[in-house]
Amino acid sequence: MTHFSENRAQLSRASSALVVAAALLLTPALAAQASAQVFSYAPAAPNGFPSDGMSLNAPDDEAATPERLRRTVVAYDTREVPGTVVIDTGRTTLYYVLGQGRAIRYGVGVGREGFTWSGVQTISRKAEWPDWHPPAEMIARQPYLPRFMAGGPGNPLGARAMYLGSSQYRIHGTNDPSTIGKFVSSGCIRLTNEDVADLFSRVDVGTRVVVLPKNAPHFEARGTITVRPTAVMAPHVIARPDRQAMNHSTSAVY
Repeated sequence: MTHFSENRAQLSRASSALVVAAALLLTPALAAQASAQVFSYAPAAPNGFPSDGMSLNAPDDEAATPERLRRTVVAYDTREVPGTVVIDTGRTTLYYVLGQGRAIRYGVGVGREGFTWSGVQTISRKAEWPDWHPPAEMIARQPYLPRFMAGGPGNPLGARAMYLGSSQYRIHGTNDPSTIGKFVSSGCIRLTNEDVADLFSRVDVGTRVVVLPKNAPHFEARGTITVRPTAVMAPHVIARPDRQAMNHSTSAVY
């Protein structure tokens, strides 16, 4: 009986020693974890914005875009000087004039019925991943809209924005590529994020923008070669937003 009690005591002491040893081993790890939480050593969450080298749209966006709305170099006869942007509202296309009878054609979404406009503007400001401040006129029509939305992939202005004079109109990207080729906006011109980044890299503050009426004469531009994406340039500073001549079918709204 005494021998059995001694063995039991030895086993109890051994178990206690194992528990103490385990606690000593775990203490540094727990302390390090606590320090990481207190002093913010834990790795930061990844940036939610795509880098300029990454695709800004889903891989199948281009395949879903009709051929006539895909970015390409086309034959384009115009008197506008190279570097001018021409928007054909009726055909939902935008042209960046290259000169020598050529232009880069982009598919765009334009103003819905009652919100199309025509005239001449200049680009007064450029912004990457712009914030969105819905104008008062739009909020009056759609009170449920947010008063402010920070720039990012979920923002309706998309990856880039080019502001037109002192108006509330912009050429911008979109988080819904299915709207390209449609009459959907309150007057702004939208492109896919890939296309707006490409155009953004080509234009400067002061670039002339010509918006043709919806019923302007059309022609079928003849495509030649596909244009590949170019490097994205840093945005320019704000230029003097001189008001340009515009013909509105409604008041100036987003």
